[in-house]
Amino acid sequence: MASIKTYNPTSPAVRFKTTLDKKELSTDRPQKRLTEGRQRISGRNNKGRLTIRHRGGGHKKLYRIVDFRRDKRDIPAKVALLEYDPNRSALIALLAYADGEKRYILAPDGLAVGSSVVAGENADILVGNSLPLKNIPLGTMIHNIELRSGKGGQMARSAGAAAQLLAKEAGYGQIKMPSGETRMVHLECYATIGQVGNLNYENVSIGKAGRSRWLGKRPTVRGVVMNPIDHPHGGGEGKTSGGRNPVSPWGQPTKGYKTRNNKRTQRFIIKRRGK
Repeated sequence: MASIKTYNPTSPAVRFKTTLDKKELSTDRPQKRLTEGRQRISGRNNKGRLTIRHRGGGHKKLYRIVDFRRDKRDIPAKVALLEYDPNRSALIALLAYADGEKRYILAPDGLAVGSSVVAGENADILVGNSLPLKNIPLGTMIHNIELRSGKGGQMARSAGAAAQLLAKEAGYGQIKMPSGETRMVHLECYATIGQVGNLNYENVSIGKAGRSRWLGKRPTVRGVVMNPIDHPHGGGEGKTSGGRNPVSPWGQPTKGYKTRNNKRTQRFIIKRRGK
């Protein structure tokens, strides 16, 4: 889909900046019925206290209502437009259904304006079609996978993401996730064929600090450059690298710290994700 666009180094800020070339994408405003306002959180909880650091500011965004459920079954749709979505790394496609309704979906790699897609148990194994895991052949690359039937896709939704269906056994499909984890998902759960588009997203170079601020990312100060009173890594004569495992300002391990605590779904994970 979108390729990488570079710039002449007319200033130090532009020298390393790259962006996605959006010439194939629609320049129209998003569908008004498929958008809604979005309150800025800025890393604060319901009491207004800062609970997630380094968030705030950024450009105002309209939230695009994306159809993760794909519950409009057996009604064919044409891809009317491919659009940029500021709320996610993936691009979105506007579907125009045969009955006149319009919906947004995640745009898989290879989907073009004019393509035809459909969701349902008897859909063909074609990019953009959505069907239950029980009807998808082994080895197929899939995305937007449901964890619970009817809840809507929750896994493999970011740009370039794709999972692979490895096996089917005792009512469950074994899926290898983009992280390397292998887990079981019920065969009645729906998934979409193909890989999420916008594969070049990971190759974009921000180029300057201001562009991070546009995205709502505030500056991050390293603990090792602080004073000992401000951070466990602070202090020391000359440059030191902390002298202990990386921790937050409050002493919690901050890299590789296992936080998962859901014993109810533990049995569905066959192989943990590797480093």
